[in-house]
Amino acid sequence: MTTTETTIAIIGYGSQGRAHALNLHESGFDVVVGVREDGPGHKRATQDGLPTASPADAAAQASLIAMLTPDLSHQEIFQNSIVTNLSPNDALLFAHGFTVHYGQIEPPAMVDVVLVAPKGPGDLVRREYQRGRGVPCLFAVHQDATGTADARAQAYAAGIGGAKTKAIKTSFAEETETDLFGEQAVLCGGVTELITAGFDTLVDAGYQPEVAYYECLHELKLIVDLLYEGGLSKMHKYISETAIYGDLTAGPHIINNETRNRMREILSHIQKGNFAKEWISENQAGKPKYQSLMQQDMAHPIEQVGARLRADMAWLNTSKPLAE
Repeated sequence: MTTTETTIAIIGYGSQGRAHALNLHESGFDVVVGVREDGPGHKRATQDGLPTASPADAAAQASLIAMLTPDLSHQEIFQNSIVTNLSPNDALLFAHGFTVHYGQIEPPAMVDVVLVAPKGPGDLVRREYQRGRGVPCLFAVHQDATGTADARAQAYAAGIGGAKTKAIKTSFAEETETDLFGEQAVLCGGVTELITAGFDTLVDAGYQPEVAYYECLHELKLIVDLLYEGGLSKMHKYISETAIYGDLTAGPHIINNETRNRMREILSHIQKGNFAKEWISENQAGKPKYQSLMQQDMAHPIEQVGARLRADMAWLNTSKPLAE
């Protein structure tokens, strides 16, 4: 790291927290993990050989504090453990801009506020670092108290391995709004609804649920891998001409102007802060809607069919060796 950080405090030791802490430590930086003494993160960080402290003590030791707990825990942790332990010219770092962008915390003017968001889950961030590579990162500056906030963010990205591939400068607003939109309209909400709707369509038409599962969920990985590795061109290279023609002609009937208009509505809902208000209120109420919708999702027949079929997929069960 090209900056003059003394100690980096990693607050939280979940998927991203563990990856960041270990990668930074192995890059030669002084890292302390801020976790509850009786929590699972404390046990795992200790097993990994990293020093631990309470979040407050970790923040007091550090010149850069990385908030890597879930978004809606930030406000409480910040108020109870972080804000009184900040010193002039410290830096607060986030892996997602939600908390700052939607005003859940207001950092003092004396500190830098930056973002480094790896474009992959923590396990991948860790694995790629261990292979001498890295996962691309987004980085942003919300507040530059020292005049070096940009360099500090880029240096942190380098420390976790992100700069070995690509680090793209963005803003807290762009990272937050595009991330939420991607999750809701495409990656999670859009894809899972498309899968279950396809499954239901086939089953309602009298086809076997097991066959519907393979066609609408199981084989999705084959296509996603091709897209991930080489975009539309690689997918078209490795699927049949029949599949390509069906893609080109049927796809626009599914994702049509009405769908695109609804996507714009989702984006507007996010941009106006309405989704953030809704999600914050839902948490404050104890997440009743969240729990109800989750139960509905888990009760869908595709889950039961999938569980039966996956039990015979030896490659998905690491405790069940593949046949010789």
